[in-house]
Amino acid sequence: MFVDREPELAFLNTVLERKRPTRAQFVLLYGRRRVGKTVLLRHWAENAEVPHTYWAAEKEPAALQRRKLFAKILGVETAQAATFTTWADCWQAIAAFLVDRRHILILDEFTYAVDADPAMLSSLQHAWDQHFKNSQVVLVLCGSHVHTMETLQTRQSPLFGRLSAQWWLRPLPFAALSAFFPQWSAEERVATYAVVGGVPAYLEWLDPDLSLSDNIRGVIVAPGSMFVAEPAFLLYDEVREPATHLAILKALGTGNHTLSEISNAALVGEAHLSAYLARLRELRLVERRLPVTIPPAKRHRSRRGRYHLSDPYFRFYFRFIAPNQAELSYRPERVLPAIREGLRAFVGLTAFEDLSRYWVRLQSRAGALSFEVEEVGSHWSREVQVDVVGINWAARQILLGECKWGTDTISRGVLRELVEHKTPKVLATLPDHGEDWRVHYAFFARTGFTEATQTEAAVHQVQLVTLAQLDQALKNAES
Repeated sequence: MFVDREPELAFLNTVLERKRPTRAQFVLLYGRRRVGKTVLLRHWAENAEVPHTYWAAEKEPAALQRRKLFAKILGVETAQAATFTTWADCWQAIAAFLVDRRHILILDEFTYAVDADPAMLSSLQHAWDQHFKNSQVVLVLCGSHVHTMETLQTRQSPLFGRLSAQWWLRPLPFAALSAFFPQWSAEERVATYAVVGGVPAYLEWLDPDLSLSDNIRGVIVAPGSMFVAEPAFLLYDEVREPATHLAILKALGTGNHTLSEISNAALVGEAHLSAYLARLRELRLVERRLPVTIPPAKRHRSRRGRYHLSDPYFRFYFRFIAPNQAELSYRPERVLPAIREGLRAFVGLTAFEDLSRYWVRLQSRAGALSFEVEEVGSHWSREVQVDVVGINWAARQILLGECKWGTDTISRGVLRELVEHKTPKVLATLPDHGEDWRVHYAFFARTGFTEATQTEAAVHQVQLVTLAQLDQALKNAES
């Protein structure tokens, strides 16, 4: 199922139209597994009205990889293609066959070819310099090993300086979930986004004819489910010490966010912990957050950083499934009550807050806020926590917002708590203790607001955003 991807297709089509420095283009497209790289590239190539070859490397000897690639380009069976003792010979034969033809050549799972023969990179560099650079070939390298693909762009890589474009493919935005689950309510789609995010494969694994609750029971935690095996599979494919990395992810998933908390929970010394966390951040599975209210010049030395799981499914898995792993193979139904009891709070703390912050960014870009937001995040300290914060340092303006995913409509007291009690504590942390700063407010609620709250909001000029309004704004932004 091909959904959305308008910016990515526009990027690829632009690459195809370029004529400078030559019509030949060398493109890098990468992203985590299951994010839809292959589907995107094949969809683009098949609709580009240009001959193309798609080849995916497999974990097999380099000689066989070369033969299969050449067979693909020739359009014949593998047994009918020539064999090559080196990649240099293979590239020379490919260049001779393509000669002056306009052709898209996609090399998927590229890192498998590099693993099988590290000389592949240098031979590709020479092939580009000697044959492809002045041809009409659009060469696309694609891979899922994020760290390895990113090193292709570094100064130490043989390909450094040769690439003409690169794109990191992200998961689909929240608005795309409507295409997968057209009958589901906004509440169910936000909850689904909290559970699996925008990874296309995960969305396709779910059954749109069932509710999210039924999908969790019958698909996600079912015996033999791919969902249960996925985190370990991804990690074992990317790191050398998966057990230690898994222990750190489990610590994060159960609410440990500072270095000392993670160290104690995972039994990894703080002296080594930073290196493991750095690796997980490279894989974009973990992120380090700072209060957005810390001035930019002070952030590099701030000790207030907290580590969080950045991948939605990893958040769900390490919060609900990993702690109950032993029960899944024996009595999976025992895991379901814990999920049911904790899911509402989990959705509110993850997806709903994330989407509310995204709403602030979108409104700012559209000029719909009373000031331009430079950064969006949250604030926390020993005294106070605020879910959504947008800030403009130069203009000394700040937006404070709260998110409520509960089942009750928001009362006036909740709004007053933000305006009268939390605001002074946040301002006290800003430069000059918040003097001469202008404060704006927004409230995000799943179930709406009482009449008294709406009256109070008008007095303080608080923007009240219902789930329906949030959903529509995000849909409009992606349409």
